[in-house]
Amino acid sequence: MAAVPIDIDSADDPRVAEFREIRERDLTGRENRFIAEGTVVLRMLAEAHAAGRGFSAEKILLLRNRVEGVLPILERLPADVPVYVAGADVLDGVVGFHLHRGVLGLGRREDRGEAALLDALPERALVLVGCGISNHDNAGSMFRNAAAFRADAVLLDETSCDPLYRKALRVSVGSVLSVPHRRGRRALDVLLALAERGFAIWTLSPHGKTDIRAIPASTRMALVVGTEGEGLPQALLARFQSARIPQSEELDSLNAATATGIALFSMASAMGRV
Repeated sequence: MAAVPIDIDSADDPRVAEFREIRERDLTGRENRFIAEGTVVLRMLAEAHAAGRGFSAEKILLLRNRVEGVLPILERLPADVPVYVAGADVLDGVVGFHLHRGVLGLGRREDRGEAALLDALPERALVLVGCGISNHDNAGSMFRNAAAFRADAVLLDETSCDPLYRKALRVSVGSVLSVPHRRGRRALDVLLALAERGFAIWTLSPHGKTDIRAIPASTRMALVVGTEGEGLPQALLARFQSARIPQSEELDSLNAATATGIALFSMASAMGRV
């Protein structure tokens, strides 16, 4: 049963302080907390909370006229998760801009560590590794691709952006909350940890040696993608197997998110996942 909505009449109400000026807070960080914006992402947060995926909902803030529409989502949350409601002027005053979606949730992530995630992967596994992914749109799209092609995990290096940034979460349509992931170590350390666990590691580059369609299937596979422009560091390309997506010679590379989707589809197909 959903919590009884609590009316908020002032943008300065301390009970919704975590939602205040969320654009600025996006930049400064929330210490393992994050904002779930929109109905789809809120639903994914509720599902992640219920499934024990390492995320929990702490409180909800809604535009008053959105309550009825999201009631099925609220009913999936524990009754002790407070639900605050406000009129448009108050809500806009809290968040610092016009929030036309009118649906916000405050979530918390548990840090279970990369080793625990890797050790929990199934015997047959497909993993996506991002190196230097600094664009939040690309990060969100990569998670959406990972979910679409049934990747078991996404690992991001220390130079990549936080996928729980509000925009990345929104672009991923909440997939950041459904695909297990970790972020924070050097890319080489991440790849060596995967290699130790039997993963065939394939780096993606316009100059890769192997056509992506010719990659042989293996029980455990990891796809490594880099940032647009610079791509992956040469040291990684030289150390691990490299693959390319055939394309017109008139274009030097594909968008990182697009390339990831094509490559994951090919590898998932080889593994019989799609």
